[in-house]
Amino acid sequence: MKKWLLLMATCLPLFVQANETLTLDWIDLIPESERNQFNDRGMPMVNHESDEPQQNLVGSIRSELNNSQVKIPGFVIPLEGDANTVTEFLLVPFFGACIHVPPPPPNQIVYVKFDKGAPVHELWDVVYVIGTLKTETVSHDLAQAGYLLEGVSIEAYDE
Repeated sequence: MKKWLLLMATCLPLFVQANETLTLDWIDLIPESERNQFNDRGMPMVNHESDEPQQNLVGSIRSELNNSQVKIPGFVIPLEGDANTVTEFLLVPFFGACIHVPPPPPNQIVYVKFDKGAPVHELWDVVYVIGTLKTETVSHDLAQAGYLLEGVSIEAYDE
């Protein structure tokens, strides 16, 4: 009996950590070896001389984040849904990404799916999105995303 209790006490922290939600910043989606390629805002340098903004496809994802429960802040760019809910959207690190300026690299865009739909009240406000992060490339007309998040909830952003 003591062996079982000892074994359970030893393994319990592993189960708790496995279900723990990681709060990520956008820089956390970039492998550490590539973080020196970005400017002070955490974004790659942008070429504003081009007539047509092109997404910079340089950069890797962090495969060790696959299947992690995460919470990440960002701006919503709706792709699918109606006036009250959104079922698919791009989560981006700054306002206007993919619309007013060239899209960030794929490792700085998260494609989010909410099967039941999620309410989005103020699209210009930062929100936290919580769910299971997948290291899966998703291509859309607006941009290529390096991550897919199966969303379970959206919360107001609190600094």
